[in-house]
Amino acid sequence: MAKILVVDDQRNMRTTLAMMLRSAGYEVDEASDGKEGADRGSKGAYDLVLTDLRMGGNDGIGVLRSVKETHAMTEVIVMTAYGTIESAVEAMRLGAFDYIQKPFTEQELLVKVERAIANRRLTGQVSLFATEFRERYKFENIIGRSHAVREVLARIVRVAPTDATVLITGESGTGKELVAKAIHANSKRADRPFVPVNCAAISETLLESELFGHARGSFTGAVSARKGLFEEADGGTFFFDEIAETPLTFQAKLLRAIQENEIRRVGENKPIRVDVRIIAATNQDLLTSVAERRFRQDLYYRLNVARFILPPLRERREDIPVLFEFFLDKYNRKMGAKARVADGVLEAVSSYEFPGNIRELENLVEQAVALSGGGLITIDELGLAPGPSQKTAPTSGGRALSDVVDSAERQAIEAALRECDGSRERAADVLGISATTLWRKMTRLAITYPPA
Repeated sequence: MAKILVVDDQRNMRTTLAMMLRSAGYEVDEASDGKEGADRGSKGAYDLVLTDLRMGGNDGIGVLRSVKETHAMTEVIVMTAYGTIESAVEAMRLGAFDYIQKPFTEQELLVKVERAIANRRLTGQVSLFATEFRERYKFENIIGRSHAVREVLARIVRVAPTDATVLITGESGTGKELVAKAIHANSKRADRPFVPVNCAAISETLLESELFGHARGSFTGAVSARKGLFEEADGGTFFFDEIAETPLTFQAKLLRAIQENEIRRVGENKPIRVDVRIIAATNQDLLTSVAERRFRQDLYYRLNVARFILPPLRERREDIPVLFEFFLDKYNRKMGAKARVADGVLEAVSSYEFPGNIRELENLVEQAVALSGGGLITIDELGLAPGPSQKTAPTSGGRALSDVVDSAERQAIEAALRECDGSRERAADVLGISATTLWRKMTRLAITYPPA
């Protein structure tokens, strides 16, 4: 029995729709406004969400966004009494299956509902890991069988054909650039350039010149005019990795470039038209950055159109053995080796926290294959730091080595923050690490300043 959520702030309409659908054999839940609809839709596993477009507070578009962010395979039908082309296009662009204008007949509604449910079942029946599917959508390097990975793949298939701006968030090493490349590969821009740039790797003084280009003589060393990366990406996709690392002054210019589809080279006033799709990624919480005035709110909303949230590897442990085998095969072939794993290795790997996520796992396997000499990979050769389930063997002093290291790092970071009055940038300089690395360590060690 298909499960449907009806969202409408008009009680009579909501009740009537629920009765119609129950009579047709569907299991139906009701939500009395957009906020309740977004909460229920993002938490419950519904086959279909039927939502009114115009409601007080969170409207139908808000419900649609919430549902698609968390359950990409759930179908959504939007109802409206206004029936404007703009609202229809917006709903369909964001992933709505269909659109129905009030007033409508019971037969019209049931036909659309039946089609949406049929499509949902067909999508569920398609194996996202069949060879043909992976080759068609170029998902060769996005590995996993967890629900989270399935949702990401299904969402890529839906979002890629559109020109919607995409924001990908997740910890370092979760595969944000792989998702960006998969979106580009399945878009109408696939035969045009995919231009990635790591914003954290380019100094503030060079960032604008690198991206927008510069005129001859615009600054010392500019001996000739130069096209920027934005122009290189014309017709294709531009991928901003670590977008949160950009300075506020540049963010204002980037916002204008996205809104107006034009740029100005450094030292020139003449606008240059560009046609690029923007995909941005970050390992930081942009809303926190907005609240701390380190990231522009208007740019955040411009980027946050289609959102992908990539979970850390520790939250999808069922994917770890699959990824391990994938990387083992990859590096066996690359090194001409025949390394294999000893008993208990996959269990030990699956219990490890992987703070570096997939990137750390790949590095771990590559090292293990190289050190094994093509023979048996043992737990000792992996060199895993003790995980929560492995901290039973005491070291001298009765403490695990990882605990000692964590304690030392925590003391050093807290001392630097006190010395710098809580400034992360200055504390990072004192510690000799980047601000991004400091943020990651503070997150891993649950350090706040001032202390809670």
